[in-house]
Amino acid sequence: MQVEEAKKKIPHILVIPAPAQGHVIPMMELSQCLVNHGFKVTFVNTDFNHNRVTNSSGDDQSHIRRDCIDLVSIPDGLEPGQDRNDLGKLSEAARRVMPGKLEELIEKINNRGEGDKITCVIADQTIGWALEIAVKMKTKVVAFWPASAAVLALKFSIPKLIDEGIIDNDGTILKNQVIIQLAPNMPTMKPENFIWACIGNKTTQKILFQSILKSNKAVQVADWLLCNSAYDLEPATFTFAPNILPIGPLLASRRLGNSAGHFWPQDLTCLEWLDQQPPNSVIYVAFGSFTIFNPTQFKELALALELSERPFLWVVRPDITDTTSDPYPEGYQERVASRGRMVGWAPQQKVLAHPSIACFLSHCGWNSTLEGLSNGVPFLCWTYFADQFTNESYICDVWKVGLKFERNETGIITKEEIKNKLEQLLGDKDFNERALKLKELAIANVEEGGQSNKIFKNFIEWMKSQGMQVEEANKKMC
Repeated sequence: MQVEEAKKKIPHILVIPAPAQGHVIPMMELSQCLVNHGFKVTFVNTDFNHNRVTNSSGDDQSHIRRDCIDLVSIPDGLEPGQDRNDLGKLSEAARRVMPGKLEELIEKINNRGEGDKITCVIADQTIGWALEIAVKMKTKVVAFWPASAAVLALKFSIPKLIDEGIIDNDGTILKNQVIIQLAPNMPTMKPENFIWACIGNKTTQKILFQSILKSNKAVQVADWLLCNSAYDLEPATFTFAPNILPIGPLLASRRLGNSAGHFWPQDLTCLEWLDQQPPNSVIYVAFGSFTIFNPTQFKELALALELSERPFLWVVRPDITDTTSDPYPEGYQERVASRGRMVGWAPQQKVLAHPSIACFLSHCGWNSTLEGLSNGVPFLCWTYFADQFTNESYICDVWKVGLKFERNETGIITKEEIKNKLEQLLGDKDFNERALKLKELAIANVEEGGQSNKIFKNFIEWMKSQGMQVEEANKKMC
């Protein structure tokens, strides 16, 4: 009886990420942290992503606290086989279908008759409809932003951008030849690279822009607005937008564990290969789960890695090119076999922590950026879309721990450009020194006494108090 009563008093948190790997992973890390503080978590993926996560490999999920994290899913509104990389269609379908399904899920949990009602909903800031459902269901609401605070501050600055004539009411760019800086010492941004303006076609961009406006409005109901960043990484931004509260970097490496939530099976044998390489010698190349190359660009990158005459570990997803034929130059894999390793997916945090890694050639997604920073690794920036351009500005202009590539007149980053930037980065010890200092700052924020640690502790205490209130309410109902 006492055991059953104890179970009832555990705060039960519903965690809902946006349906993209870059959002799922940090929210899974947050869920793991909540479990470590005694909470029960129900983690809500879309059906499609739930299957990808649970089927990626048994080893990937073995460290998830199954006794405290319940992995569930709801439909995203798209039919099997529809393109889920079309973010406009996915956003529209999700808003049409997922709110009702989420409401049904919360009702089902609350009506189990076990006194196990949802204490709080933590939803990705990008899916404002989830915050609205939480309010409707009379639970506490927390918004979580998985990317940089600077990008969230940009989203909140949309009314100002409209007033200044930089964009119109649909998010269409009116002034291209300007550089935006929301506050001194924040990263600079080009309007053409605003997160909604560099994805898909005009229709998709307008859909995403309207979704941002709705999310900005919905987040006003949240009791907390948390962010996977650290004050010392973005001090100017947190001064500019003090309502955004940093609790990061949320990394599995802080728990000495594995990352969870990725959509591809990891090739763990690459760690054994890294063990055989000299210290500070390997170029690690990875572009996340979205980046797609045309055949010409892919071959230029492949040849550049060959020309570097350095060992390299290259993550080549099965869908990384827009061709079904062999994407490599003829005879390439045989020529580089002695010093190059290509894998479908890598355990990235463990790779970046390996002493053989010299630099990270990256798409600059925020998760990859934090993982590189937290391991003191300098960057070569190969941006693709969304928030990656802002992250590149942080890496190259603010933190000065990396270099960006220049494209030729046809939009290609040539093998000569890649080779030259590699040599420039690896030949300058200042990049390494700055990267190691940034690593110390990032780690200090999540350790005892750090700013992120203090905010997270306050958040945990608030959550526990909400659990007690729910328990009292349940007793009164009985």
